Amino acid sequence: MQLNTGQHMRLGQQMKLAPRMIQSMEVLQMPLAALEERIEQELGSNPTLELVEAAPDLDAAKAEQTQLDRDDLDRERELVVSPNADTPNADDFERLANLADEGGSQWADNTTGSSDFASSDFGSRAAARYSGERDAKLDAMAQSAGRPDCLTDQLLDQWRLADIDDDIAPAGEYLIPFIDADGYLRTPFDELIAEAPQGLTQDHLELALDEMQQRFDPPGLAARDLRECLLLQIDNKIDAHRRDHRRLNGHTPDLADARLIVDEHLDDLEHNRLPKISKATGISLDGIRAAVRQLRQFHPHPGRLLTADEAPSVTPDAVVTFDELQDRYVATLIDGQVPHVQISPEYLEIAAKQDADKRTRDFLKNNITSARWLIDAIAQRQVTLLRVINAVLDAQRDYFDHGPSALKPLPMTQVADQLGIHVATVSRAVSEKYLQTPRGIVPLRMFFSGGTTSASGEDMSWTAVQEKLKEVIANEDKAKPLSDDALAAEMKKHGIDIARRTVAKYRNQLHIPSARQRKEY
Repeated sequence: MQLNTGQHMRLGQQMKLAPRMIQSMEVLQMPLAALEERIEQELGSNPTLELVEAAPDLDAAKAEQTQLDRDDLDRERELVVSPNADTPNADDFERLANLADEGGSQWADNTTGSSDFASSDFGSRAAARYSGERDAKLDAMAQSAGRPDCLTDQLLDQWRLADIDDDIAPAGEYLIPFIDADGYLRTPFDELIAEAPQGLTQDHLELALDEMQQRFDPPGLAARDLRECLLLQIDNKIDAHRRDHRRLNGHTPDLADARLIVDEHLDDLEHNRLPKISKATGISLDGIRAAVRQLRQFHPHPGRLLTADEAPSVTPDAVVTFDELQDRYVATLIDGQVPHVQISPEYLEIAAKQDADKRTRDFLKNNITSARWLIDAIAQRQVTLLRVINAVLDAQRDYFDHGPSALKPLPMTQVADQLGIHVATVSRAVSEKYLQTPRGIVPLRMFFSGGTTSASGEDMSWTAVQEKLKEVIANEDKAKPLSDDALAAEMKKHGIDIARRTVAKYRNQLHIPSARQRKEY
């Protein structure tokens, strides 16, 4: 094999994304909370960027800005692609590759339009909370509740306060970190014994586990499975009634049937095989149903009672209201939480002075350019987001009038073609964005889905199909619930032809149990 070296010339075209375009894409994709954080970071690092003081006619100015006419929304600033292939923007391109992308790796957006929104006075829409009087963020932090201790810390506190023998106290402190968020000790006991520190024997661990199960509050903690968890709670309830039966006016409920069912027939209960339980135990179906009602007072995951699940914070990006005069739904952007910024006039003046120090002027010009890019990206985000929302309002009018069952298929490509932008731009515009509508707060992405055509020729989204499936199941005979095949046949009677496996998939997505588990005896 012979190796040769040589020089060759090749003519080709390449498209590279400028940092300015990358920043616009990032800002467009950000939810409000992330955008606010990004602006705060820029305020801390860029001295030429400053908050806008509140104006007396703020409300009027803000209303005028947010109620943009749809005819004026056809203008978008063209994003320029840098022709210089030698520009050292490796970090920017790596950051671009990590962006969530729907629609592949084709990022080019051929949108053209006006640069009216790309001006440094975008920050003239000042937010009232930045009036300089108080820091709303500090006020919120001062008034918010403290974060509760984690489950492990709470259990360790209970264990250390209990009257425990000194020889098993270390065994409890060793076992508690293995209790998961549900309150279960799911690690096999053999592994716990094998990994135990020197000096802790099997007897120590078993005694400590028994003490934890008897002493921890709420009852059921440190159980190794669901059966043991429920039995611990039932036994605790029985003991409590025996100690103070006067609490229920002298009546002590009988939990013997419930305990027997959990102890010996929990699997049958989970699969709703009530006749089998009745035959094996001699308890009537009415008695079993009464026992099941008693079991509903016990929690299958007691650990969650000590740790509050933090629901994710959802901030709507726009409010949708119905305009009776125009007979249409209107969207108004919510940007009150986003700091409104501008370029400092003082620094603009210094940068324009020819007699100023060259290093100072270069430093200020670079920061002014960075600030202007950010302001332009925020302005374009608002325009693009409002255009997409308005397109959704036009296409999904029936949803707002009649509910989820009237949702229609809406591909992102259809909105992209309508607005003259790339489908990736639409995908980023709807990413993690929410609308506050007369039907509640809903994700903007919900309106974009595929669908099918009913027998009557009507387009239906998959969300509408799921709503119809829920309606069919809600109206079925609970003594003879419909199987997946029967549900598919019933849906066909309503003009929706879907396969059995599709019915099963949607039923699982809607957390609807199988026909056997839905049956009521």
